[in-house]
Amino acid sequence: MAIDFEAIRRKLNKLSGGNSRRDTMWRPTEGEESTVRLLSFPDNDGQPFKERWFYYNIGNNPGLLAPYQFGNPDPIQELINKLRDEGSKESYELAKKLYPKMRCYAPVVVRGEEDKGVRIWAFVKTVYQSLLNIMLDEDYGDITDPEDGRDVKVICTKAPGRQWATTEVRPRGKASPLSSSSDTVQTWTSGIPDLDDMYTCKTYEELEKVVNDWLNGDETSTNEGTSRGPTQTSSSTDSSSGTSSKSGTDGKYKSLEDAFADLEDI
Repeated sequence: MAIDFEAIRRKLNKLSGGNSRRDTMWRPTEGEESTVRLLSFPDNDGQPFKERWFYYNIGNNPGLLAPYQFGNPDPIQELINKLRDEGSKESYELAKKLYPKMRCYAPVVVRGEEDKGVRIWAFVKTVYQSLLNIMLDEDYGDITDPEDGRDVKVICTKAPGRQWATTEVRPRGKASPLSSSSDTVQTWTSGIPDLDDMYTCKTYEELEKVVNDWLNGDETSTNEGTSRGPTQTSSSTDSSSGTSSKSGTDGKYKSLEDAFADLEDI
């Protein structure tokens, strides 16, 4: 079997820390407007973007990838099911705290920062819905197409008096190629970061300990070892794009966006 030198380079990058999540992730900056070109993940059942479900604010972890979404045994999901079956108000309230939250991901090339290659943009469900609605609009179609897709403006603002920033996505008016260089297009489309390398599940036993410690009031667990591993042309949604922060001294995150910001910076 022939040696895959690209695979060796990726492995070396990972071992040397040159492919950390912080380097791979991109987030819009509050108060700024960015132009990006979205790409589609390969081998994703025809879907352009990916979804991942995380448990959040359990044991002071910014996010724990839920194994059940991959068909694997999941002690936290088992606990949720057990609490729902009990049927009491207290059990229901506890189950709600444990429900996983969805995070969505898209490969992007940021215009003006093409030298950084393809990165991953993580966003909330409402941005996801906005992008899918744009793609279903016959005036735009597949905005991720390398030949005749469209760049997208990403505008992140926070109105006075609002706690969280708003992210707005607007497709550009004209179709355009991903790059004028076919070699660059090939490099970018074949070099999309693997989400499964960035986020992997903890073991059943590790998750069981995290949730048991949380239930018993021992929340000293940290994110150490967190597995890495009519449609309108303008759509907006709430999301935080500033630096992450925690509230109080209990280490709890003030919002889901804060938690995911920390998770993506690991």
